[in-house]
Amino acid sequence: MKNRILAILSVIMSLSLIFGGVSEAAEEVSGSIQIKGSDTMVNLGQSWAEEFMNLHPDASIAVTGGGSGTGIASIINGTCDIAQCSRAMKEEELNAAKSKGRPVREIEVGIDALAVIVNPANPVSQLTIEQLSGIFTGTITNWKQVGGEDKPILILSRERNSGTHVYFLEHVLRRGNEKGPEEYSPKALMMPSSQAIVEEVAQSVSAIGYVGMGYVTGKEKKIAIGIAPEGPFVLPSIDTALDKTYPIARALLMYVPETHSGLVDTFLDFVLSDQGQEIVQQMDFVPLRKKA
Repeated sequence: MKNRILAILSVIMSLSLIFGGVSEAAEEVSGSIQIKGSDTMVNLGQSWAEEFMNLHPDASIAVTGGGSGTGIASIINGTCDIAQCSRAMKEEELNAAKSKGRPVREIEVGIDALAVIVNPANPVSQLTIEQLSGIFTGTITNWKQVGGEDKPILILSRERNSGTHVYFLEHVLRRGNEKGPEEYSPKALMMPSSQAIVEEVAQSVSAIGYVGMGYVTGKEKKIAIGIAPEGPFVLPSIDTALDKTYPIARALLMYVPETHSGLVDTFLDFVLSDQGQEIVQQMDFVPLRKKA
């Protein structure tokens, strides 16, 4: 009898350890995360969040856009857990986070090739960085100046709070000189979202805009970009972004406070895992590594 009681107690203790371990594991992936920032990344962030919550039903992750600037302001002020950004935080922003006791860490989570798009009826199929700078600053105003038809150019840009706006300004209009004098033409239409640019380009033969590669739908034409007039002219793709032959590609970033929850770490591990990077590719962005 004594041996039978000991055996039963042993089984109970084993079950307790098993189910206790499950409970502790569940606690590690419970709680909530607020993610704010880049409109370019918002659909990607939502896809990560949905799959993560499928794997961990006790976790709640909310993802909203508003632009990289919105995410950066939120991470500085402590109103989000992760900022999604399509540009790097500037030194003054990093210092502002430190001054509020919230120094941040940067994590690269993917790559984006910015596609310059026009209406399919537009005969122009390639442009240099210098020509793009001329178009978006307003010194080139007619398509015939770059080999197209005699039509005025309609310039479409993201709004100033957008990381895509800032990146395109510094790397295309200013051709890599971050503090250059070039600015967007006063006639440029500042659009509230990448989707709005895509829709306008699909309707207007004269329009030109720029969006993350993941926003291209096929109702627009991607322009091949060259650094020099003699080329080569390269279209945006996963391969040309990874081998750095496409000249308008950038890192997709997340910023987190140096002190953060274990749930944030678990989510970041998922984002950087093979499964998380597969989602990057499914969303038409460029994963950090190619599949073997």
